[in-house]
Amino acid sequence: MAGTRFSLLRAALFAAALSCPGAALAVDPPYQAQMERLAGAMGSLYFLQPLCGHSEIDWRAEMADLIALDEPEADREARLAGAFNAGYEAYARFYRSCTESAREAMRRLLIQGEEAARDIHSRYAE
Repeated sequence: MAGTRFSLLRAALFAAALSCPGAALAVDPPYQAQMERLAGAMGSLYFLQPLCGHSEIDWRAEMADLIALDEPEADREARLAGAFNAGYEAYARFYRSCTESAREAMRRLLIQGEEAARDIHSRYAE
């Protein structure tokens, strides 16, 4: 089940990134807040997944790919990277080992990330 969810989230992330307009806009796109939430979830997963012995997805590489596909201006790119790092740090402060709480957090983050990616895709695809 977790492998399927990873695959679905990954597919949704790339579909969302490919279908969103690029950096031609001078202001934030309407999906910026959702992208920052998605980046935060990915950063959290980047910390939690290896802690719990999972290595199916390199969330840092996925985030780099998502940023590259979105082609944000420097300010937006910095905010997306900051959201990713904040997500990582939020869990790094409290978890030193894989607990049931960490596993539940991963489950919820995967659902949250998948929903955000699908919402961005469905609302803003051209």
